[in-house]
Amino acid sequence: MRICLRRREFMAGLGGAAAWPLAAGAQQPTMPVVGTLFATPEQAAARVAAFRGGLSEAGYVEGRNVAIEYRWANNDLDRLPELAADLVRRQVAVIVTTGAVNTTIAAKAATLTIPIVFVHGSDPVDVGLVSRMDRPGGNVTGVTMVSRDTEAKRLEFLRELVPSIKTIGYLVNPSNPNTRSETREMGAVASASGFRLQVFDAGSEREIDSAFAAMAKQKVDAFANAVDQIFTDHARQIAALAARYKLPGTCDPHAGGLMNYAPNNADGHRQAGLYVGRILKGEKPGDLPVVRTTKFDFAINLKTAKALGLTVPPNLLAIADEVIE
Repeated sequence: MRICLRRREFMAGLGGAAAWPLAAGAQQPTMPVVGTLFATPEQAAARVAAFRGGLSEAGYVEGRNVAIEYRWANNDLDRLPELAADLVRRQVAVIVTTGAVNTTIAAKAATLTIPIVFVHGSDPVDVGLVSRMDRPGGNVTGVTMVSRDTEAKRLEFLRELVPSIKTIGYLVNPSNPNTRSETREMGAVASASGFRLQVFDAGSEREIDSAFAAMAKQKVDAFANAVDQIFTDHARQIAALAARYKLPGTCDPHAGGLMNYAPNNADGHRQAGLYVGRILKGEKPGDLPVVRTTKFDFAINLKTAKALGLTVPPNLLAIADEVIE
């Protein structure tokens, strides 16, 4: 079985979003190759487009003066070490890891010399990817989509929508290396906001179903989820379950969820492209500070709110970046 999806197949899978301006035989022998490692193909087109945009800002255009090799695990995280090793054998100049933090862990285990630039929602110090944010050292740097204020904002907006909330069901993926620290932090935020937090394991499609059934049985008032790729990939399932159990919570409004306050993924991947460009020009990843995302999007789905019997306050509508009707 092939362990990677080659570039032409990837472009075809994106519906021809971009074309290759040069044939393989026309590429210069010295053209640097960047390897990308995805945990899942979901939302890959938008993220790759943003990454290419950052590369272009740094002076690199795919097919003209840089080549990109794409790899992803199709939600099978056990394949990540093999895919990372394949990029190392390919002797790529830089490895870009995105989505689940497991992609970066696999890449770091595969090489201590090839630069790695990550984009994910984990604290890189907590999971041992870098020693410091300001000067990471080693061969790893990147963009973290974690903000200390994110969970507090989500709970604040939930309270604005549903003032009667007392208990929050918190969905976590038990296999995520960040789960313990994120749960501890969310517990502190919930306590400071006057909420009681109940944690529910939801590391697979089946566990997500079970978690919602358990939340309904235990009569939690609303739900939120930890930062994890599985909740992004299964947003439609989560939105459907929330509608079935009449449970307000934070879930992608574009997938039918009520509301969400989340990092701007496009900006994070654009910044990763800029970092790759700087590394290709000779800068060392260990000297490049880990970037903490500063752009967030707040979106509300009015149709979902109506189905839940909620009226969205005018002040929330006024500050929302997007209102879906």
